[in-house]
Amino acid sequence: MKKLLIVLLFVTTSVTFAQNKTSFDKMALQEKFISNDGDRVSLNDILLKHKGKTIFIDIWASWCSDCVGSIPKLKELQKAEKDVVFVMLSLDKTIDLWKKGIKQHNLKADHYLFTKKWKKSTFATSIGLDWIPRYMIVGKDGTIKMYKAIEFSDSKISKTIKSDKLQWK
Repeated sequence: MKKLLIVLLFVTTSVTFAQNKTSFDKMALQEKFISNDGDRVSLNDILLKHKGKTIFIDIWASWCSDCVGSIPKLKELQKAEKDVVFVMLSLDKTIDLWKKGIKQHNLKADHYLFTKKWKKSTFATSIGLDWIPRYMIVGKDGTIKMYKAIEFSDSKISKTIKSDKLQWK
């Protein structure tokens, strides 16, 4: 019984810590993604490109029904938050399927494709990626403001964006 309590305490503490992460691991920042132009760029390069702006990260795939089902809400958020940068990181299996999905759903964002499979990705492992879609928000100061949301109905999304805006007025 004592061992079970220790394991439960460890798991609870680990999950709580993972939910409150404010920065990306060094290895995750070095992971490469494929840009729409075919270049390989690191997560760090992606974040530096948008330094000083609120960044909404959407981890998705065109084969994911939940991801596709959330696209209308994503577009509503994009209309409402014109000063937020939208970065979409896709777990599609091929470049062709990824680009087809972007075109088919008319997705306006800064698009990148994972170069490693979900379970082999340092980035995915470092953020405890266990479900897609997965939404994250990086604030204007470069820290992770919202670590994990899996639905647009999650009120954390709009609250976090508004909070980041207010912080920098």
